[in-house]
Amino acid sequence: MNKLETLKSKFEVEVEKLKKLEKEKEKIIAIRHQLEGQKTENQLVEEEFKHLKEDAVVYKLIGPVLVKQDFTEAQSNVEKRLEYITREIERAEKQITANDEKIAAQTEALTKSQAVLKRELAVAHAKA
Repeated sequence: MNKLETLKSKFEVEVEKLKKLEKEKEKIIAIRHQLEGQKTENQLVEEEFKHLKEDAVVYKLIGPVLVKQDFTEAQSNVEKRLEYITREIERAEKQITANDEKIAAQTEALTKSQAVLKRELAVAHAKA
């Protein structure tokens, strides 16, 4: 394999690494989006609980069945769920930030690899 083919191969590997990082970011963003929806839904439930009295009858949907649930237990479950979802969103944000840093580094490496490849192609064409 000559130098030009080696450089092309290296460039293609760099491109694949970048594509992989971008796919990972898309997955993390989709997860974060789903978590944001869950958070909004639970915040609405929490807001509704504020309008209810302590002796209100609360039902929880489990599969196709509504099951009676203690008001304070239901309220506590929603609070815990919101805490968990918030932590997961923060974790996803950190993953996105770390992924962005990796993408920036990979883009820089790809740009350098591309410059070397262009230079070598120019040299090869000049010789031909």
